[in-house]
Amino acid sequence: MFIIYDLLFLIICLIYLPVYLFKHKFHPGFDARWGKLPNDLDLGRPIWVHAVSVGEAMSIREFVAELRQEFPVLRFVISTVTPTGNNIARSFARQQDFVTFLPFDLNFIVNKVIRSVKPKIFIIVETEIWPNLIRCLFKNKIPIIVINCRISDSSLRGYKAFRFLFKPLLDKVNLFCCQSKQDALRLEILGVNKERIRITGNMKFDLKVASASFNDSVLRLDDNEELLVAGSTHPGEEEMILRIYKELRKKYPGLRLLIAPRRPERAKEIAISARQCGFDSQFVSEMTNQKVQSPVVFILDTIGKLVSFYAIADIVFMGGTMIKKGGHNIIEPAALGKPVIFGPHMFNFRDISAQFVESNCACLVHNEKELEKKLAFFLDNPESAAELGKRAQALVISNRGATHRNIELIKHII
Repeated sequence: MFIIYDLLFLIICLIYLPVYLFKHKFHPGFDARWGKLPNDLDLGRPIWVHAVSVGEAMSIREFVAELRQEFPVLRFVISTVTPTGNNIARSFARQQDFVTFLPFDLNFIVNKVIRSVKPKIFIIVETEIWPNLIRCLFKNKIPIIVINCRISDSSLRGYKAFRFLFKPLLDKVNLFCCQSKQDALRLEILGVNKERIRITGNMKFDLKVASASFNDSVLRLDDNEELLVAGSTHPGEEEMILRIYKELRKKYPGLRLLIAPRRPERAKEIAISARQCGFDSQFVSEMTNQKVQSPVVFILDTIGKLVSFYAIADIVFMGGTMIKKGGHNIIEPAALGKPVIFGPHMFNFRDISAQFVESNCACLVHNEKELEKKLAFFLDNPESAAELGKRAQALVISNRGATHRNIELIKHII
């Protein structure tokens, strides 16, 4: 069966090579995905933490820092799949750590990498099931832990459809540290033994976001101006936000807008949309200390800076929610005490969004008209916006502790 899996995986890789070439997606370190590592690599027996992309990489910053305190002698390997996630990992890795890309899940590649790295333990952030990787780790008696485990609707359907393949792989995982009771129940549905499941909470609540570290002179807002940040937006949402902004400015001329697309490379595309709506635009990467006059739309075209702009926002709209993308992390702006609004499509963060809405700590809107109406309400009633932000911040604080609980369990396994 795994010979067939390897063959199919290799065929897919070869098919996608021209696509990667055409889209210029080859990046420094891409050869690590084919198993090419430094010849002199000697890491001892490191702790290997895998975080697929930006969100997962950011969620393990505090986790890695606390785990280092428990095991100061051990080195860390941090792997990602995306270059942006890799950059985030490098921002908090130490000089003696090794930041790399996860190898393609081909048996001969995975075996070679595991022999080179020799990890003491392999920690997967959220839930990525790679058959050859898990088989190789298990064969070499390397413990496998899944932290911040989340089983989405689509993942559950896929795992159930191919249960004959995934059940033996899930049985090789030593421990699942789940975000919620629902995630734990879904693992049980898939046949995972209850003894290997723990509900420890969501580590994203433990993110430390310090607004004091940001110099708000970058945007040079006046005291009478208010900032709306549309974070992690997708195609279709920017046009909607721009239409709303154009209407709101008729009554609220001091309102400023910053759009932070999920993919910063779309910045020029958004600038065209802004121009079509009658606005000039300003890329944040090109800003100077000179005051930018209204009605310029700010566009965040770099990675890793969004939290800084949440810190000075008056209102935050979370993207990926007015279209069927599943939403993004609302905990960051909430932790900063910001009023957060999101659309109906938060299925990737269903438990978190439901918790915020049920506790009256965030606002759910269902369409463009509702979003415009809610923004106008907050602009008319800043005290209500501030109160919502305070409740959101209190909710985040009350849910912290997952990182510590995960580390306590991992300590026993190591």
